[in-house]
Amino acid sequence: MTAEHPDPAGVERPAERLDDRSAGLLLPGRPMRGHKGTFGKLLVVAGSLDYAGAAFLVCQAAGRVGAGLVTLAVPESLQPLFAAKVVEATTLALAEDDVEEVDPEPALARILDHEHDALVVGPGLRPSLAVAALIRGILAAGTGDDASPAVVDAEALRSLAAEDGWWEGVARPCVLTPHAGEFRRLRAAAGVEPEADGDLVGDDAARLAAARDAAGAWGQVVVLKGAHTVIAAPDGSAAVSTFENPALATGGTGDVLAGTIGGLLAQGLRPYAAARLGVHLHGMAGEAVRHRMGDAGLLAGDLPVEIARARHRLAVDAARRAGGATLGFGTPAG
Repeated sequence: MTAEHPDPAGVERPAERLDDRSAGLLLPGRPMRGHKGTFGKLLVVAGSLDYAGAAFLVCQAAGRVGAGLVTLAVPESLQPLFAAKVVEATTLALAEDDVEEVDPEPALARILDHEHDALVVGPGLRPSLAVAALIRGILAAGTGDDASPAVVDAEALRSLAAEDGWWEGVARPCVLTPHAGEFRRLRAAAGVEPEADGDLVGDDAARLAAARDAAGAWGQVVVLKGAHTVIAAPDGSAAVSTFENPALATGGTGDVLAGTIGGLLAQGLRPYAAARLGVHLHGMAGEAVRHRMGDAGLLAGDLPVEIARARHRLAVDAARRAGGATLGFGTPAG
């Protein structure tokens, strides 16, 4: 029985403890004759003048984890700035009704008309009523199994939390990636008092229970970030990261995680699988930097290339366990 198929009612499985072996089993395939279209198209709705770095980090992480094509959607007045910086990504201009202020209706039409396999929505967006309307429109569009999944992070989470019963307006499959504060605000909009969830920073059992409950109530995959990040699915499945790394406590690392998960969604992984693999790769990358620099001094920009190295390590280890020979840089033969 997989994470995408619920257990019988009332049966709660133990939480999976993520490790290299279990994460390696989730890696999407890389056909030798694949091309950039084979490996997925990710549309990123992120960034603003004050938080341009968030958009850059999302795009870098998505590319490093293997997404074939990444497009960054920004207000049209900001497109020249972002186009000069996101060298490997393309850009999509969103209509404005003022400088740096999106016009929600035509901007949404442009986003929905753009071909993509997955989205990342929220990192670094400028808080405004117009942005909130755009976020709601994106998440309300698309129903059924063919709807492209989305990573929902940062300003998108804060925008949702401003509405009671916000999850009822979310139609597409999502991976929600809140830190403890954002999670509490989302729960408050669902009528859950903060004390009901307990200590969401230091109590791992409380974090697991709250994430599981939220995923079931909202019908979405929840990634409760922090030491020993929890990944919970609507069917009650849950996984816990083994990583506890204070070096990751710096601005922008969450944007890298959002881009990593988004890039995996674009490559065809289901939300729960993409979230588990993305969290583990992110943790591996953080540990690699911590090994060199210690508990302080890590910058979010150090992580994307380590994401690629972590993925390579998992692929090589998986091939060896399967008894397959490796060619070149560790691509399994055959």
